[in-house]
Amino acid sequence: MKNFLHQNFLHQITHNFLKQHDDRIGLTLEAIKDGFLDYLFFNRGTYPDQATDQDIYQALAMTIRDRLVQRWLHTYKKATMEKDTRVVIYLSAEYLMGPQLGHNIVNLGVREVVEKAMNDLGIDLQSVLDAEVEPGLANGGLGNVAASYLDGLSSLEVPAIGYGIRYEFGLFRQSFSNGWQIEETDKWLQFGFPWEIQQFDRAVEIKFGGSTQRVKDESGNEKVNWIPSEEIKGIPYDVFVPGYKVNTVNTLRLWKAEAIDSFNFQSFNVGDYYGAVDKKVSSENITKVLYPNDESIEGKILRLKQQYFFVSCALQDCVNFFLESGGNILDFHEKFVVQLNDTHPTIAIPELMRILVDEQGVAWDEAWHITQKTFGYTQHTLLPEALEKWPVGLLGQILPRHMEIIYDINYKFLNLAREHFPNHQEIIRTLSLIDETGEKYVRMANLACAGSFSINGVANLQTELLKSYTLKDFYSIFPEKFNNKTNGIAPRRWLMLINNRLTQLLDDTIGTGWEKDLDQLKSLEPFAENQDFVNKWKAVKKEIKNDLAQRIFEQQRVKVDPNSMFDILVKRIHEYKRQHLKVLHIISLYRKIKDNPNESYVPRTFIFGGKAAPGYRMAKLIIKLINSVAEVINNDSSINDLIKVVFIPNYNVRNSQWIYPAADLSEQISTAGKEASGTGNMKFSVNGALTVGTYDGANIEIREEVGSDNFFLFGLKADEVKSLKESGYNPYTYYQENESLRKAIDMINHGYFSPNERDLFRPLTDHLLYYDEYMVMADFTDYVRAQEEAEQLWSQSDAWAKASILNTARMGKFSSDRTVREYLRDIWKADAVEINIKDTLH
Repeated sequence: MKNFLHQNFLHQITHNFLKQHDDRIGLTLEAIKDGFLDYLFFNRGTYPDQATDQDIYQALAMTIRDRLVQRWLHTYKKATMEKDTRVVIYLSAEYLMGPQLGHNIVNLGVREVVEKAMNDLGIDLQSVLDAEVEPGLANGGLGNVAASYLDGLSSLEVPAIGYGIRYEFGLFRQSFSNGWQIEETDKWLQFGFPWEIQQFDRAVEIKFGGSTQRVKDESGNEKVNWIPSEEIKGIPYDVFVPGYKVNTVNTLRLWKAEAIDSFNFQSFNVGDYYGAVDKKVSSENITKVLYPNDESIEGKILRLKQQYFFVSCALQDCVNFFLESGGNILDFHEKFVVQLNDTHPTIAIPELMRILVDEQGVAWDEAWHITQKTFGYTQHTLLPEALEKWPVGLLGQILPRHMEIIYDINYKFLNLAREHFPNHQEIIRTLSLIDETGEKYVRMANLACAGSFSINGVANLQTELLKSYTLKDFYSIFPEKFNNKTNGIAPRRWLMLINNRLTQLLDDTIGTGWEKDLDQLKSLEPFAENQDFVNKWKAVKKEIKNDLAQRIFEQQRVKVDPNSMFDILVKRIHEYKRQHLKVLHIISLYRKIKDNPNESYVPRTFIFGGKAAPGYRMAKLIIKLINSVAEVINNDSSINDLIKVVFIPNYNVRNSQWIYPAADLSEQISTAGKEASGTGNMKFSVNGALTVGTYDGANIEIREEVGSDNFFLFGLKADEVKSLKESGYNPYTYYQENESLRKAIDMINHGYFSPNERDLFRPLTDHLLYYDEYMVMADFTDYVRAQEEAEQLWSQSDAWAKASILNTARMGKFSSDRTVREYLRDIWKADAVEINIKDTLH
C-alpha cells in the first residue's frame, strides 16, 4: 500500500510539473526565445551581447533538447516499455547522424519559429548551425543508412533503439599538406554533446579473454562458466532521434567503455602514476576511435573488442530490460527483432546464444531457435575482401566461450548443409563458418547467414549478385531468407534541411506533404514544361551554386564560376570508386583545351571530396594526384578559367550539405558489380543533379525511375566485366589504342603534375597499365562519350533544367521511409504506436 501511494504521489507531482512547464517547453515564438535566454544566462553564464558562437549554439541546443526530452520520455514509457509492442533493435558500428541542431529543429516542425526567434534577438540562425561540431560516429554509407532508418522509424512512430559505440574521437579530420592527406584528431566531444543523456544505472559488465570451465549445475546438467582475464564496464549514453512532426522520439544508445576500477590508489601512493591508471587507459581505448588502423595485431584486437563490446552491451541491455518488465526469456524474439547492419555486429549471434544458454539456462536447441528468430542480416558489400573474417586463434584468445559456441553452431549447420549437398565436399567447405584453406578464420558473413531468419541486399542488382555469386550456396539452402531492400535516404535531412531554397519552391508549387510521402514529388512533373517554373528553378539553382562558390573561395582561395557546370565526385577514396578515372578525364579535357584553344568549350568546375583510410597508400596517392592536377590547372592562365579543380577537405555531413544542392552533374562511376547500392547518388538526384554513372548498385533503379534520357549511362555491365576478365583483360591495349588516354597517362608519367618528382605517380599508372582490376582503362572511352553527351545537354539551358526537375520529381522511391516500411512489412513485423504527450506519465 505504501508503494502504491508513493507511486501515485510521484505521478501526481510529475503531472503537475509538466502542466506548470507547458509554456517552458512549448513551441511558440516566445517560449523558444525565453528558453534560449534562460539557458544563455543561467547555464552558460553570459549576457547575449557577450556570448560566443559556442555559447549561443549550446543555449539554443539545450532549448530544443528540452522539447525533445518530454517526447522521448513518453515514447520510452508508452511504446518501448509496453509489453505488447514489438521493438526494432538496430546494431551498427556507424551512425552518420550529422549535425543535430538543424535536423531536430526541422523534425520538430519549428524551423520558421526558431529562425524568427533568433532574428528577433539579432542572431543569424545559419551562423548558429555552423558552430556545431559534427558527431564523429561514422565514415560513410553504412552509417548514413543506419541514421536514415532511425529517422524513418521515428517518423513512422515505430518503437526502436539503435545501439552503437560512443567513439571519443571520430575517424579523423582531413587536411592537406603539399597535396597529401594529413590525418588529425577529430575531437568532436571537446565542447560536449548536448543531445545525449548519460545513464549510469544501465551500465553493464563486459568480459574478455581467460578460459572456460565445464561444471554441473544443481540439477546435474552440464554448464559452462566463462572465467575472464579482463572485465570492463559499458556506460550508455542516450541520444534523441525525433520523428518528423510526430511526438515519437526514439533512442540511439551509444556505449562508452570504462574500467571497473579506474584508479589504483596503492600504485599511485608508491609513485607508480602510470600503473595507477593503466586499467582506465586500456579499457577506454576500446571506444577511443572509429575504425582504428588494423594493420597491426594490436589494431585487430582492438577492432574485435570494439565489435563485441557494443553488441554485448546491447544484448545485455535488451535482456535486462525484458526481464525487468516481466517478460519470459523464451519470448525474447517476440519482443525484439534485431537487425545486423553488415558483418560488424555479427558476433551478436554467439553472444545471444551465450546469454541464453549459459546465463538463462535455456536448452541449446531452444536457444538456437530464439536466436534465429531474432536476427535479420543486411549484407552491404559484394567485395570478397570486405567480407569480414577473424583468425580463429585471435577470436579464441579474446572470446574463448564464443569460439566454442561458433564451433558448435558450425557442426550442426554443416550437418544440415550435407543434407542439401550430399557428396559435395567443396560446397560444404565454402559454407563452413570456418575457413580452413590456410590459417583458420571465422567467416562472419557465413555466421550471419546461418544465424539470421532474413538476409537482404540493398539494391536489386546487388541482391541478385548475392544470390548468384557471393552467397549462392546459402541461397540454395535458404532461398526463403533472401530479399531485397533498396536503400533510401531521409528526405528531412537530405532535402528539407540542406536545401531550404528548393524546399520553399517545392512547397510553393505543389504544397506540403511530400516530406513524409516523397512520391508526392511526382506532381512536380508537369511543371517541367512550364517556362515560368523552369526559370524559377534555374534561379534557385544559381543562388545555391553562388553559396558554394563563395564558401570555396573563403576556404581555399579558389575562384570558381557559378555559371559553369558543377561536376561533383564526393565519396570515400577507393580504387573501385574510380576517382582516378575522373582525373584522367579532366587531364584529357585540359590537354584538349591546350591543343585546341580556339574551339568552344563548356566551362566546368570539378569538385572532389572524400577521405582515404590511413593505411590505404594507393588511395592517398590518388588524393595527391587530384591536388597536383588542381594546382597546375587552376594556375594555368592559358585556358581562361574554362575548367577548375577543387578538392574540399574533410568531407562530412556538414560540408556535404553545401555540396549536394549545388551539383549539376553527379559522378557515380564505380566499377559495375562493386557498389552495393550507394546513397550519395540518391542525395544528388533528389536535389536536382543529373547522374553520369555505371550500370551498378542503385544507379540502375535511379535510371529506371528518372528516365534514361535524364541519366548518362556508360561502361561495362557487371557480367561484361566478369567476361572480359575471364577472357584475358589487357589494359595496356587501351592505352595504345586511345590517343587521348595515352596522352593523359604520359603527362602524369613525364612529371607534368609532379615536376620535382617525376615518378611520383608511377605506382598508380603502372597499376592501371598492367593490372587495372577495376577496369578504368576499359571504361575510359565510353566515359568520355557520356561526358560529351552531358555537355551537349548542358548547352541547352532549358532542356537541362527540365531534366533536373524530373530527377527531383521522380525520386520518391528512394525515401528511407519507403525502405523502412518494406523492412517493417517483410522482416521486422513491428507496428506504429502513437504518442500523445498530453497523456502524462501515469
